[in-house]
Amino acid sequence: MKNSFSNSKEPKDLTEQEWKTRLTPEEYYITRQKGTERAFSGAYWNNKEPGTYYCTCCNVALFNSENKFDSGTGWPSFSDSMSEHIIDKVNDNSHGMIRTEVVCSNCKSHLGHVFNDGPKPSGLRYCINSASLQFKQRE
Repeated sequence: MKNSFSNSKEPKDLTEQEWKTRLTPEEYYITRQKGTERAFSGAYWNNKEPGTYYCTCCNVALFNSENKFDSGTGWPSFSDSMSEHIIDKVNDNSHGMIRTEVVCSNCKSHLGHVFNDGPKPSGLRYCINSASLQFKQRE
């Protein structure tokens, strides 16, 4: 993790050059350019530790480990977010597919996508890139 939150600017006010300085090249590609990491390559796809997952770009709490499950896809998967107000859902028709992109409501960083094939009770599967997350283990 390269980012630093010492800058007095709010994340939503950063320029693209400031994002490039704050983030690693992979974090920038995924969060600012809507990229994706290869399956089974991210830091958190197989993490089973209790804790909270935060936005890499603005440090807002997004997901709780209690909602994380093994979807078999190779990306961290969650059945729910910490709050319905911290993630925005956006129609995504790129790459010849119809999907729902999820972005951080605070800084608009691309996180991944949400699908309707998750476990009950939500039935949702938030398929999230590890590079868009920072994990803090529960003590």
